[in-house]
Amino acid sequence: MAEEFVIKSADIEDKINQLLPSQGGFQPGVDFSASTMIIPIVDLTETASGSTLRQDLQTALSHGSSSAFEVINTTTTLVTTTGYFRVFGTVTTSNNYGQVGFFLSDGTTDKLIYNLESPATGVSYFFSESYDFIVFLQAGDSLKGKSGNAFAQLSGNTRQIADLQGNIVSPI
Repeated sequence: MAEEFVIKSADIEDKINQLLPSQGGFQPGVDFSASTMIIPIVDLTETASGSTLRQDLQTALSHGSSSAFEVINTTTTLVTTTGYFRVFGTVTTSNNYGQVGFFLSDGTTDKLIYNLESPATGVSYFFSESYDFIVFLQAGDSLKGKSGNAFAQLSGNTRQIADLQGNIVSPI
């Protein structure tokens, strides 16, 4: 037989007020009670949201769901599909002044989101840096990669991880 008991805790009351504001929080004169009865909890979140694949596996790379790119001495449109995209790879520069980076475009204006400019020096050098970020593209938006000269290079991959509404796009 289950045993009932009253809990008096300001911390628990504060948490209930924070998590359940639509319930009016913890009202004065109302006791918070607990029971020694064991009630199993079944988490159906993944199934209810339409995904039965573990979260870490939902962003896996596959032959059919990733797109490799290389941008050298040009500006290239990398993604025009709406949704959330992971963009990752390396940027390298050497021996010459040049800009290399990523832009989000709405069709009229380009907005710089990642930039690396190599210094203008008389010394030979090589610089490489990894990048890994997520972008959101609405209708009419695109992601562009730009390399200012033959010594500035973007190499990488894009992978759609969710559609416009945030529904996970599993690897194919």
